[in-house]
Amino acid sequence: MAFTRATGKHRRPSRMTRTTANVAGVAALTTTGVIGGLAGPALAAADEAAVEHTGLTQAISVGDSLAESIDAQAAAQRQAADDAAAAKKAEEAAKKKAAEEKRKAEAEAKAKAKKEREAKERAAREAERKRLNTYVSPISGSYVSTGYQTGGAMWSSGSHTGVDFHAASGTSVHAVGSGTVVEAGWGGAYGNNVVIKMNDGTYTQYGHMSSLSVTVGQTVTPGQQIGLSGSTGNSSGPHLHFEARTGAEYGSDIDPVSYLRSHGVNV
Repeated sequence: MAFTRATGKHRRPSRMTRTTANVAGVAALTTTGVIGGLAGPALAAADEAAVEHTGLTQAISVGDSLAESIDAQAAAQRQAADDAAAAKKAEEAAKKKAAEEKRKAEAEAKAKAKKEREAKERAAREAERKRLNTYVSPISGSYVSTGYQTGGAMWSSGSHTGVDFHAASGTSVHAVGSGTVVEAGWGGAYGNNVVIKMNDGTYTQYGHMSSLSVTVGQTVTPGQQIGLSGSTGNSSGPHLHFEARTGAEYGSDIDPVSYLRSHGVNV
């Protein structure tokens, strides 16, 4: 009995036909960019046995897997970019904070230095003010050898108008306080003498000196040397004659010891 070959819709496609269709599907997907990046191992896996079953279905499955991999890679790249941007932003913020802290520290240091400098300047001015307002003895380490208003024929007024400080010839004579020299030179019975108008309006006189070191109009400060002691004028020997007066004229004398003590000088 003879058999006839099956035809029509029930005819099974040949192996060659199926393989051709599978290859054509893969090519089409590749052309459209769906699986443009198929790896070598994936193609090797599509061997003849796989093609025997579902060629096009396998190609689409591989394409979906690759698309998911690409999406994951893109997401990772975006995350990396976001992380990098965040890190850069944090770094810039840290730099800005550090710069601000440095600026603040420098400003504080500058303000502190200025405050300390101003405090030192105030202290120096205050110390100078105190120094200028202090009084000292006209002869350092000396003592009064002849007191105020001591009587005797030696003085034309009948009494001593000042006090005598013991001093060997050539001893340094100091201004007792701050003031301006109003007389410097020969003073008759006073010999070489200096008269100073003090800043408080009183006057002080220094007589019998061997030499002078100031001139009229010169300002002096406490303890400044104005000359050297001696025995010029009406003098019985080397010493310093010191007077304190309420005015420039002779006869306005006051007790020199009380005057110095009222200004803090221990005489």
